[in-house]
Amino acid sequence: MLNEEIEKTLIKAGRSDDLVNLVAVTKTKGIDIIKESLKFGVTDIGENRVQELSDKYDELGKDVNFHMIGHLQTNKVRNLIGKTKLIHSLDRMSLAQELNKRSKMLNITTDVLLQVNIAEEKSKHGLKSDEVLQFLEDILDFQNIRIKGLMTMAPLTEDQVLVRNVFRSLFKIKEDIVNRNYKGLNMAYLSMGMTNDYKLAIEEGSNMIRIGSFIFGERNY
Repeated sequence: MLNEEIEKTLIKAGRSDDLVNLVAVTKTKGIDIIKESLKFGVTDIGENRVQELSDKYDELGKDVNFHMIGHLQTNKVRNLIGKTKLIHSLDRMSLAQELNKRSKMLNITTDVLLQVNIAEEKSKHGLKSDEVLQFLEDILDFQNIRIKGLMTMAPLTEDQVLVRNVFRSLFKIKEDIVNRNYKGLNMAYLSMGMTNDYKLAIEEGSNMIRIGSFIFGERNY
């Protein structure tokens, strides 16, 4: 059903030939449920906490692609490095430096997204819109992290105009970066949209959505 809704939304947005990458958010969900989802084509799962991701990585190994979608503390990088397909939440220099250092120690390259707090909500992490370009330029030469795009979260609100404007603003930042033709930079992913707003996100250019409760039901606490 979710795949059908994604297809309908792409058609509505005039993007019928595009692909939207689905990250199934499995925070608080057990291994058995995740293994069951793999039978239905889930290949990428997202976690908010390093410990939970690490535990599931130990169980599932290379069976799925792991995404770190939550705020990442610098002192937790050592427990995460080498286990992710993509880290969605790079938002400060100290974290970039630690990711680069730890990746170099393992002789790997870690793919990351820059998290942008478009709405500048105090409850959310992320770069401000006007900080993105400078931050990107400051870390472009880091040899062991690779910027693959941008991520944002829209405010939890019924105001669809506000939500749409947040997504539209991130798309514009992405396009501005692309048009600057930075050497070696491939802005492959625009990660925006969750269960409550993924259709608006797709309509505004998202090609990666992070869906939890739509697939697995409400979280377990």
